[in-house]
Amino acid sequence: MDGPERKATLRRSVRDARRALTPTQRLEASTAITARLRRLPELRTARVVLVYAAMPEEVDVEEAARDLRARGVVTLYPRVQGEDLALVPVTDITSLVAGHRRILEPQGPPADPAIVDAALVPGVAFDLRGGRLGQGGGHYDRLLAGIEDAWRIGVAFSCQVVPRVPRDDHDIAMDVLVTDHSVHRLERHEPA
Repeated sequence: MDGPERKATLRRSVRDARRALTPTQRLEASTAITARLRRLPELRTARVVLVYAAMPEEVDVEEAARDLRARGVVTLYPRVQGEDLALVPVTDITSLVAGHRRILEPQGPPADPAIVDAALVPGVAFDLRGGRLGQGGGHYDRLLAGIEDAWRIGVAFSCQVVPRVPRDDHDIAMDVLVTDHSVHRLERHEPA
């Protein structure tokens, strides 16, 4: 099986596992992840954090985003613009509108991605070597490649953690993985 086929098979398998979670299990797991994010040292000193509006089967990080905003942290949400993600400051999630793949996205002028101190990154699957398997469009990998000094924090339900994610040269590794059961510090870098 080649790389793209392995990735497609893994995406199907992990999506099925994630889909098998009940709404109550998703809510409880998202709440546990939010509690871990509140204690995460990488977010304590951050002034600008990239967050995201979760799709129904993803980890909901909005409570963590509200906590960050309450501390005066700027939260940026992604908007798909062709092959790239534009990052837009958001203070009220009700201002988001359905965009690419019906994902809620911000309106307004984008910020410079270089200001990001930490990024909460969704994905389909993660491994404990920093590997992340996204939806397949490469949007986050292209963005993360340009913000090398920011903490890259993967967020996932425990059922999304697999032994090994197939990785290509362009795939960007996570520094930290936060799940409903644990926080994993991964091999990468110390932000400047």
